Amino acid sequence: MLSDQVQAKIDRELKKYPADQKQSAVMSALRFVQDEKGWISPDDMADVAAYLGMPQMAVYEVATFYHMYNLKPMGKHTLTVCTNLSCTLCGALDTVKYIETKLGIGLGEVTPDGKFGLREGECMGACIDAPLLTVSNKKLCGRLSPEKIDQLLAELDKS
Repeated sequence: MLSDQVQAKIDRELKKYPADQKQSAVMSALRFVQDEKGWISPDDMADVAAYLGMPQMAVYEVATFYHMYNLKPMGKHTLTVCTNLSCTLCGALDTVKYIETKLGIGLGEVTPDGKFGLREGECMGACIDAPLLTVSNKKLCGRLSPEKIDQLLAELDKS
């Protein structure tokens, strides 16, 4: 069941669209659920589908297509490293290896303390700053170096 807070946010989002186009708010609805719970379960997807009056499969298709949605718990801070061509040519794979070594986890895993999750993602549209990553889909960090990564992890570890 969607919380009252999530329902209120979805209702505000629905005002942006014609009444017969409620499904237009699906991406926002999924984001609201993830912001509240940290991830989106199959039950959450079913609840979003019911609330927006759309097939469950359509919600699932959106949630699985975009890399910004966590379909399993991914830790307090989800680090998503862009591994598309531009970032890869600028060292994204080295960035992934460095973070894996620092955190002791691989892609798709979460640290034992639940603080960090690591994923790879699709192009984030900031190729000029490659290699880059996002922190929980809220903060974009570019031109990554081991020093910048160490600083970022230290800041996040304190929060």
